[in-house]
Amino acid sequence: MDFVDYYKILGVDKNATQDDIKKAYRKLARTSHPDLNPNDKGANKKFQQINEANEVLSDPEKRKKYDQHGKDWQHADQFAQANQSRRNSADQQFSYDSGDGDFSDFFESLFGGSRGGNSRQTKFRGQDFNAEFQLSLTDAYTTHKQTLAVNGKNIRITIPAGIENGQVIKLTGHGGSGVNGGPAGDLFITFSIANDTAFKRSGNDLQLNVDLNLYTAVLGGDITIDTLGGKIKLKVKPETQNGTKVKLTGKGFPLYKKEGQFGDLFITYSIKIPVNLTDKERELFTELSRL
Repeated sequence: MDFVDYYKILGVDKNATQDDIKKAYRKLARTSHPDLNPNDKGANKKFQQINEANEVLSDPEKRKKYDQHGKDWQHADQFAQANQSRRNSADQQFSYDSGDGDFSDFFESLFGGSRGGNSRQTKFRGQDFNAEFQLSLTDAYTTHKQTLAVNGKNIRITIPAGIENGQVIKLTGHGGSGVNGGPAGDLFITFSIANDTAFKRSGNDLQLNVDLNLYTAVLGGDITIDTLGGKIKLKVKPETQNGTKVKLTGKGFPLYKKEGQFGDLFITYSIKIPVNLTDKERELFTELSRL
């Protein structure tokens, strides 16, 4: 396996802080997603490398192993376990001197070759991967499919409506490959949901500020507002006060994996005072003030 410089991929140096790495990853993830670069044939591979680099460098333990062992960092623990096991084995065929040869050569002979005539090979589970997936609040409102580029493969997954910001889902078997026939690791995806709407989300409830003109507030009337589920008509009561709150049951955010169930939508009215009055309007307001 060729060495991949994760620092170079993220555009940071080896002394970069965890905050530097996080900022670099988020910037690249926003601009390099395959959906945003449909004409770039190498977009999937580039996005995969960005995720892999972040998965390693954002984890202090993995970063330490990467800095020490380079391309063989994923097998550092397996190497230590296997070496200890062989040291303790009564029928050990050879011993390993850490000063003789490099880590990569020893790992290859230990797991892929037959040095010393010992054909016994230990199976090891593959490395778990972690990735961050950015989603808009509008997308999170509906159940839909997304294509992810993982380990050079496109994986089509269904994202249920109502997924939370920071929620983690596991894709079994989509992590690193196992060693000597061992099972593959898993992929853990953390969802980062950006609010691209005027709504404020609180769990499964939504809050929305709605501007109301003075005349409708005083006399009452009908207004139409946009919700994530479509337009709805509201009846405003006469003499509605500024800051009045209205609860719309079942018009909030969908509950995760509970089809047909929704939170509530809370409307707060903000009454707008008319401006640029005509002489007639000013006269009428003056007359009202005298009553």
